[in-house]
Amino acid sequence: MKRRSQNDPSGFTLIEMMVAITVIIILLAIAIPIFSRSIRQAMENNFKQNLDTLNLAVYQYTLDKQKAPKSVNDLKSAGYLTEVPKDITGSADWETEEDEKTIMSLQQTEGGIFAIKSASNRVGSNGKPYSEW
Repeated sequence: MKRRSQNDPSGFTLIEMMVAITVIIILLAIAIPIFSRSIRQAMENNFKQNLDTLNLAVYQYTLDKQKAPKSVNDLKSAGYLTEVPKDITGSADWETEEDEKTIMSLQQTEGGIFAIKSASNRVGSNGKPYSEW
């Protein structure tokens, strides 16, 4: 059986390990902000799509029934939505803009909701609050 001598370089030195760990930390410091920015962008895109879907459902409901919906749940019960999508904050509470005098079509007989927007007071990556999207 051979014995290893003290001069046999089989393994890593402490300096080599510290250099490798430092390189990994630098790469993580670069990658984490990019990853978190892409996650936020995806959440905001999903929020914008949910908002557009809700407002389109209000428009379609108003044209089909000749009256505006009185609540977001009217859209669900009439079959225009399978479920009420979530707001950017994770809640299903949306702020509705209602007016009995706002008419979206000539055949419309009753007023009600004419727009839906977020109830969140948080600010998006574009600098505008989610409630103004």
